[in-house]
Amino acid sequence: MWKLGIIGGSGLYAIDGLADARWVAVESPWGAPSDAVLTGRLGSIDVAFLPRHGRGHRVAPGELNVRANIDALKRLGCTDLLAVSAVGSLNATMAPGDFVLVDQFIDRTKGRPGSFFGSGLVAHVPMADPTCPRLSGLVGDAVAEVGGTLHRGATYLAMEGPAFSTRAESRLHQAWGCDLIGMTAMPEAKLAREAELPYALLAMVTDYDCWHDGTDVDVTDIMAVMHGNAALARASIIALCASLPAARPPSPIDNVLDAAIMTAPEARDPALLTKNAAILARWLTKGRTG
Repeated sequence: MWKLGIIGGSGLYAIDGLADARWVAVESPWGAPSDAVLTGRLGSIDVAFLPRHGRGHRVAPGELNVRANIDALKRLGCTDLLAVSAVGSLNATMAPGDFVLVDQFIDRTKGRPGSFFGSGLVAHVPMADPTCPRLSGLVGDAVAEVGGTLHRGATYLAMEGPAFSTRAESRLHQAWGCDLIGMTAMPEAKLAREAELPYALLAMVTDYDCWHDGTDVDVTDIMAVMHGNAALARASIIALCASLPAARPPSPIDNVLDAAIMTAPEARDPALLTKNAAILARWLTKGRTG
């Protein structure tokens, strides 16, 4: 059975048309999430929506408590996670107003807590393919259905922010082969993988960063594009939920922790096991001893 978690980025702070909609405050041992979570149903699909920056865009990118956000969605029973993010484009073919399904990341953030694990409970999840092709494909079909201009496959560079890039940085990131730049997808994608949540990132292009035609990035211009993108993003989510197969197909990510946890049973930290009760729920239920 599906329960779709949705993380809404800049410009996407709520989902319209939810049946039985209510805001639920979720307590996490990792601290406070960005906001309460809007739960309800879109058609036959249970949905849990979290505004990444909080309603009113209160939380800066580098101050997001991403562990609490992912933990809260896991505690609510989410099976899959769709993230929606506003981005700048480093690729001339990906224009403002377009949508892009990200399939690769370069992480240039600094000092953000990037794992649920650590000393006493060491885990190494695979990240070669950081997004879920099954979920990404379904999201892409939904965007196309509602008339969005869509690009499938792109490399997203995650920068620290909150300032935008210098022109030299923007050109360097282009030279690295990056297509998009943003401030929030990392460590979000890594933590989703640790939580065994198949993750798709639908990027909404708002600008060309500062490499293009000698222009600078302007928040006023970004906001104007973002409002149009947000309406299409909402329509895409509705179309996605209508298109999901009744039976949720399994994903290899559902069991990724089985081959990731390295610490021997006798050396595991009980406090960290308890703190990760939601993240490890399936793994603990299996009675993992090796």
